[in-house]
Amino acid sequence: VWLSVWKGAVLLGGLAAAPSPYPGLRMKDVPVAAPSPSPAVPGTAWAFMQYWARRLEQEIDGVMRIFGGVQQLRKIYDDNKNLFEVKENVPRKLVEKVAGDIESLLAKKVRALKRLANAAEKFQKAHHWQDNIREEDIEYYDSKADTEYDDPDGEEIEREKSNSLKLEFTDDDNFKTKVNYSYAAVQIPTDIYKGSTVILNELNWTQALEDVFIENRKEDPSLLWQVFGSATGVTRYYPATPWRAPNKIDLYDVRRRPWYIQGASSPKDMVIIVDVSGSVSGLTLKLMKTSVYEMLDTLSDDDYVNVASFNEKAKPVSCFKHLVQANIRNKKVFKEDVQGMVAKGTTDYKAGFEYAFDQLQNSNITRANCNKMIMMFTDGGEDRVQDVFEKYNWPNKTVRVFTFSVGQHNYDVTPLQWMACANKGYYFEIPSIGAIRINTQEYLDVLGRPMVLAGNRAKQVQWTNVYQDALGLGLVVTGTLPVFNLTEDSSDRKNQLILGVMGIDVALNDIKRLTPRYNLGANGYVFAIDLNGYVLLHPNLQPQIINFREPVTLDFLDAELEDENKEEVSRPGTAFGAQDQYIDEVFRTYTWAPIKSTNYSLGLVLPPYSTYYIQANLSDQILQVKYFEYLLPNSFESEGHVFIAPREYCKDLDLSDNNTEFLENFIALMEKVTPDSKQCDNFLLHNLILDTGITQKLVDQVWKDQDLNTYSLLAVFAATDGGITRVFPNKAADDWEEEPEPFNASFYRRSLDNKGYIFKPPYRDAGYRGLDLENNTIGILVSTAVELSIEGKSLKPAVVGVKLDLEAWAEKFKVLASNRTDRDQLGTRRDLICVLIDDGGFLVLSNQEDHWYQVGKFFSEVDANLMSALYNNSFYARKESYDFQSVCAPEAPSNTGAAPRGVFVPTVADLLSLAWWTSAAAWSLFQQFLYSLTYSSWFQTEEVVGDGMEARETSCIMKQTQYYFSTVNATYNAIIDCGNCSRLFHAQRLANTNLLFVVADKPLCSQCESVKLLQAEVRAPPRDPNQCELVDRPRYRKGPHICFDYNATEDTSDCGRGASFSPSLGPPGRPRQLSFLSTSISMPVPGPVERERRPLRRLGDPQGAAPLSPPAAAKEEPGCGQGLPGRAGTGRVPRPRALPATRTWKSGVGVLRPRSPHPPRLFF
Repeated sequence: VWLSVWKGAVLLGGLAAAPSPYPGLRMKDVPVAAPSPSPAVPGTAWAFMQYWARRLEQEIDGVMRIFGGVQQLRKIYDDNKNLFEVKENVPRKLVEKVAGDIESLLAKKVRALKRLANAAEKFQKAHHWQDNIREEDIEYYDSKADTEYDDPDGEEIEREKSNSLKLEFTDDDNFKTKVNYSYAAVQIPTDIYKGSTVILNELNWTQALEDVFIENRKEDPSLLWQVFGSATGVTRYYPATPWRAPNKIDLYDVRRRPWYIQGASSPKDMVIIVDVSGSVSGLTLKLMKTSVYEMLDTLSDDDYVNVASFNEKAKPVSCFKHLVQANIRNKKVFKEDVQGMVAKGTTDYKAGFEYAFDQLQNSNITRANCNKMIMMFTDGGEDRVQDVFEKYNWPNKTVRVFTFSVGQHNYDVTPLQWMACANKGYYFEIPSIGAIRINTQEYLDVLGRPMVLAGNRAKQVQWTNVYQDALGLGLVVTGTLPVFNLTEDSSDRKNQLILGVMGIDVALNDIKRLTPRYNLGANGYVFAIDLNGYVLLHPNLQPQIINFREPVTLDFLDAELEDENKEEVSRPGTAFGAQDQYIDEVFRTYTWAPIKSTNYSLGLVLPPYSTYYIQANLSDQILQVKYFEYLLPNSFESEGHVFIAPREYCKDLDLSDNNTEFLENFIALMEKVTPDSKQCDNFLLHNLILDTGITQKLVDQVWKDQDLNTYSLLAVFAATDGGITRVFPNKAADDWEEEPEPFNASFYRRSLDNKGYIFKPPYRDAGYRGLDLENNTIGILVSTAVELSIEGKSLKPAVVGVKLDLEAWAEKFKVLASNRTDRDQLGTRRDLICVLIDDGGFLVLSNQEDHWYQVGKFFSEVDANLMSALYNNSFYARKESYDFQSVCAPEAPSNTGAAPRGVFVPTVADLLSLAWWTSAAAWSLFQQFLYSLTYSSWFQTEEVVGDGMEARETSCIMKQTQYYFSTVNATYNAIIDCGNCSRLFHAQRLANTNLLFVVADKPLCSQCESVKLLQAEVRAPPRDPNQCELVDRPRYRKGPHICFDYNATEDTSDCGRGASFSPSLGPPGRPRQLSFLSTSISMPVPGPVERERRPLRRLGDPQGAAPLSPPAAAKEEPGCGQGLPGRAGTGRVPRPRALPATRTWKSGVGVLRPRSPHPPRLFF
């Protein structure tokens, strides 16, 4: 098996040293027969490999020394050091300054925010409730009246009729859309009737906010969206602009936005328990699954959650055995696993509640340590499990219990109401799908009670994590402040309901502008994180989904390759930095400080060579003009083509992705202003002009004197920190594929981080068919950093390099990897494969012509057997990295629902159309129609889409395996063992490069083919297979420092309601529901006279409504859950539908018409 290499060595000739191709360069002697490191390998064969490697190293070094111009550029900088100063980056000072600047920016927004919140509370307190208010009495701009819906089916969408104000809009660069600064706009969720008394009163008093919005903008013209999100679902925002709807229907609800959730309550520890006994099978179980799905969407990253199902026993629905952070990834696992719940067995509430209390009492895990709650979904039962509450929760009642009666059934719900009232919670009914969204979010009103009662102590501004603005502003953070109801009832009791949340947006780009960028070098950067470790600022924060309804949560340890030193960024450390398909082991220093009055911390990352940087000092205007002329296109033919980095050199400069167009815009602007103009960034502009002159001198002193064709070079180039990339000759710019911004170019950043010469082949993924060498000239970049030492200060301000002609250098490689010279005519032995592979595992050069078309591919795609051997013998190590911000096409569902043929299947958009609800006849017809469709089609599909929208694209996780050199540096010989098909290979690192030289036998047969190593980016499974283990080792988080979960004066008597649908032909009632949703009270207040049950009392409600009173902790007393007079102790409560036709059922002020004893139920 050793004969192939031995024969190759003998047949290729003797060991006489070949003359150097470069006159004046002396090639060192190579021993004729060096001792072999392995006794199994002939010493002569090993000596040949050493000899060929030495020739390759010297060839590369010679070309770079002659054409790269490293030494000459150092001298140019030294000769012109009077034109610049070397400045120092002092990390601590930089961090403190930037943190202070960001603090000042946000403080201005806080002042406006507090002014708005105080005004809102004042306006609402002075407002007088109007029972007979009409829609035509309110003047406002309905943002959806002018909405242009993007209908994927191409159908014309009929707009809802509206008496909205008609406004004119003008384009505004700050908002990236058309706005009107004279008015605010109103958005009302589609599933809320905007003509209801509650909504009209809300619109009435919030109208006064417009004057405050306008006044705030006068004081601070940089303010962006000012928003009031009401607890009723109304959103009033300024300035006015038409609403943006992504589909037929607008399902935006401010109460489900991350900023509202954060501002409306303190962090939560939540355990959701779902009854999966046999009685909940079918439609009821489907409703429960959807309800849990929607409930999870009300949780933020500050919250912790677990979900369990129970019948006779309780068990978690997922692999999570304890509370886990309610981040996007964990919630996705819950949503998937909930769909697997199956109904069977009998109900044991005790098992479910004991499991939930045990979860909440587990102090050995990370959790929110604030609001604690249990959410139980069931169809009903008789057991009140009082003994469980006595054991775990009474008398302090630190855990709130919320109960949800789900589905249409005749079970007694009194025990469910009693559980909620006895444990400071609330009881809800979810009879059909239309009640899910509203009833799974209103528990936030209960959690907000202690915050409201705390008064000014709870008036603390909180800043959100990054998310996509719904109106197209891009990435923003929002400052939030809760708004409280300050009204009092007739007994002078404080109202304990939250009015809503006030928010002011700050664009992420406005914060970025306060951070240094270009004086930190290509690999230095500023980052900011919140208390959960999610990044606010980071170069790798680049979400690709626009208007995605989830916050942009990128963990700091996911933004970078994970390293143990980053778990606690407290000292200088070695880290891994990823550059496209490559990984470099680098040294970075981390410095950080808090941003006061916020939840953020700011950090600075610097490599050692970025401690110092150049600042141009071009006071000589004649010299400025001279250097600037080298940027003019008419100089390119003689001085080489110049690409300039697309930076914001001046305020009025139009940016463009086309560099030629950007250069034209830049030149046109510079004809109007000077480099010293106040509207320009003098640091950026002066450094750009200086580097233009510096690189032009390199052309004159080095490149013009060389014949590139003689040495098979396509181009030479230089790139600088100042933003100049000069490519010589000019014609080479036509094939230049690198980024015009050096700080984004892989060759530039990698050259700074690595010593020696960095080879970069043209990257080709596995699906690329091959290079077209006949019609195109393909080049390989070789680059190296220019390191200066000026007055003892070391820095790397530039990178220089050459572009090799692939075809010509492939022929040269044949000569160098043999004992021939250029004058020899002896053909190369074809039974040996000689290749150069870079540190990422990509093919750079080969002596096999059929490989030339695959240069740039991962080598496993070329020779899987050999690449596997290199990896298995530790020449390469690898890391798997994940991109959590990718976008993928939606996966096809495994099964879909189907309605009977010939029957139109309504979408959520069609079901929520308000046109049907305008007449009793339409109601009756639509009710019968939907009743026939509900069971047969609505829940046929197993997959539940939370918002009811069909996603055109979805967020996904992409996995990429990146390879890099291990610590093996020596020459290595090994056998790829495969019986009679075994292959011998020899591998050696080339000194001062990122290349591995490999010589191997050609494959003798196909039986030894290995499984290809994967490198290309692939879609990862929707859930991390190690996620269950990861939550047992949670990453550090600090958590919010404020918590409002208890107040001794809290009135817990208002603790339950039910919901059902009924057509309303008269004036709508007061509850915050749809126009066709009334509040049916199933439980009376104890006493000799039956009294009506009210929903949670909203702002402006008349005072004095009799609430429910919770029972005592340890004994049953008349109160929640007791029967009607005459039926005491039966535990039965008459259902609204069974009321005699002669009675009415009151809800709020509006009176609902009596229904027939057994009307058809509408499931919606």
